[in-house]
This record gives sequence, C-alpha cells and structure tokens, in this order.
Amino acid sequence: MERVHITTKSKRYPLYLGMNCIEQLDDILREMQPAPSSILIISDEAVAAFHLQHVLQIISNERLVHSYVVPSGEKEKSFENYYAIQTYALEIGLDRNSVILALGGGMVGDLSGFVAATFMRGIRFIQIPTTLLAHDSAVGGKVAVNHPLGKNMIGAFHQPEAVIYNTAFLDTLPEAEWRSGFAEVMKHALIRDEAFYTWLRKEIPTLSELRGDKLLYALKVAIGVKAAIVAEDETETGVRAYLNFGHTLGHAVESTMGYGVITHGDAVAIGMRFAILISEYIYKKELHAAELSQWFFQYGYPRLPAELDTERLIKKMKQDKKAYSGSIRMVLLKDIGEVEMVTVPDETVRLVLEEFRKREGLS
Repeated sequence: MERVHITTKSKRYPLYLGMNCIEQLDDILREMQPAPSSILIISDEAVAAFHLQHVLQIISNERLVHSYVVPSGEKEKSFENYYAIQTYALEIGLDRNSVILALGGGMVGDLSGFVAATFMRGIRFIQIPTTLLAHDSAVGGKVAVNHPLGKNMIGAFHQPEAVIYNTAFLDTLPEAEWRSGFAEVMKHALIRDEAFYTWLRKEIPTLSELRGDKLLYALKVAIGVKAAIVAEDETETGVRAYLNFGHTLGHAVESTMGYGVITHGDAVAIGMRFAILISEYIYKKELHAAELSQWFFQYGYPRLPAELDTERLIKKMKQDKKAYSGSIRMVLLKDIGEVEMVTVPDETVRLVLEEFRKREGLS
C-alpha cells in the first residue's frame, strides 16, 4: 500500500493507494477527532450493488451508519439529488461532528463533497473513489453539481479528510469507464510530465495493460501531478486551471449532448485533441497533432459527434468557468509537459473548429 500526502493551503491529508487499502477505513474513522457522531455513506446504484455491503462490514460501529443511494450517471449530479440528500441528512440527525463517505466515481464524489461542504456550513468527508477517472476528481477538494447551462457551475472548494483509493474496486469497471479514466491520466502526462508521457506511450499500448504494478505506477504519478499543482494553487487562481486542459471543448460537448450521453473522459479526449490542434495554430509550431490523435484513437476514443455544430459549441465554450468577459480562455500545449492559459479570439476558435471537423471527417 502506498501513502501519499496531499498538501494544500487549507489542509494536509493522506491518500491511501493499494489493492486492499479500504481495510484502513475503520482505523481512519477511529482516529478522527472529534470522533464521528454518525456516518452517511453516499453512493450510486451501480457502485452500491458491488461495494456498499463490503464498506459497511468494515465499519465497526454500524449503528451510527446510514446510507443514501442515488441513480447512476452524470446527469444525477444535480441540484435535485443534492437537495434530497440534504433533506435526508436532516431527517436522520446528522450534526457538525458527522462524517460523509463518498463511495463512487467522480459524480458521487463531487455530489457528496458539495453536500458535505454546505451541510451546517461544512462537515467532514472522506473520498472513496471506485473508478479510474476519480483519481483526478477525488484529489484537490473541488466539489459541485451540474446545471443545464454548464458543468460543475455550482460548487465549492472543500478538502476531504482522506482519500482511500482501493484499486481492487476498479476490477468491476466496464471498458468504457477504463477509457474514460485513462483520458485524465493522459492529460496529467501531457500538461506536466514528459517522462510519464513517454512511459505511457511505451508501456500502455492498450487499456488491458493498465493493471497490476503498471496501474499502481500510473496512478501514483498522475495523482502526484495533480497533488503538486493543487499544493501550488488550491483555489484555481493560477496554475490549477492547467488541469482543465481539454475541458473547454470537452465540457461543451458534454453539456450540449446532455450529461451522461458521452462519458467525461471521452469528451475530454476530444477536447484535448482540439486543444493540441489550436495550440499548433496559435504557436505556429509543429506539435504532431495528427500523431497524437492516433494515440488517442488506439484506445478507442471517439471523434467529435457529427450533430454538434460549430456555433453551438462556441456558445457553450463561452459559458465555461475559465471564460472572462465573454472571451474563451483555453489551456494550450506549448510542448509535451508544458501548458499555459490563453485567451483565444472567437474567430480563431471558429476557424480551428472547422478544420477540426474536417479532420474528423464531418465536413
């Protein structure tokens, strides 16, 4: 088992990484001060079916434990579910010494964290990610719900007490979820770690290779990239925005198609390929966009959906959290391992989107 310390300006907390590190949960709860007065486990239907009973059996004082299960899918990261969980928390008598356990993928972690951040103005919570994608979302304390006009637009910064990344939970993931999560692993390599990028190209030719020691290594390095950036900029006033590489178009694709129609990772993969192409245009530099696109395609990432027209996507991109005074701001790739935030004129976005559509075979 690996133990990584996540350090931010507001808090330092451990991340446990390993095949059976979920067994640490009861000890973590016992050591918390003040002692938890009660525990609420929030999960979704798919994850709960596989893992909820296992987690319940680990916690020694079961009389203090409650659970709330939401339907599965990104569209469930909604204000309606947020409100329903808050109501349930009040009904069962959670108080300021209670602890929330987020058992699930990124949707559950974000939703649970936002509940914790706002219940009685903030209570403790623990992230227990169950997907590859959540190696990114479970670290750093960004919690939120979606709005029809934009992804993660209503939220807060609320750091967990701990992250327990039990990699055995990943064994139940379908192929699409492995692919979705791997997109964020690729992102971490592209924005900050050229050596890791080279390792991924060599050692992970297919997603089936991402198992065992290779999985642990990839997660440790990717989480390390995220942790280092969060330590430098907890509340996204500077370099933390670099973690949004690929997300400007990616979030626009998700929002336009409807949450859950395309996975987050598939959308971000489209967004990263577009960001690389527009980076070539802005920097007048060969970044091998075609070759990098083939790297994405070898894992089965999709092309830009044909039904998404340029003007509609630009409108959505202007609603992105990074937008400023109606201008599109994107994280662009200067080189492998080096990115920066750039304000991109609408005409440039439009021009490169049209070129991107041609390369995707859409026009």
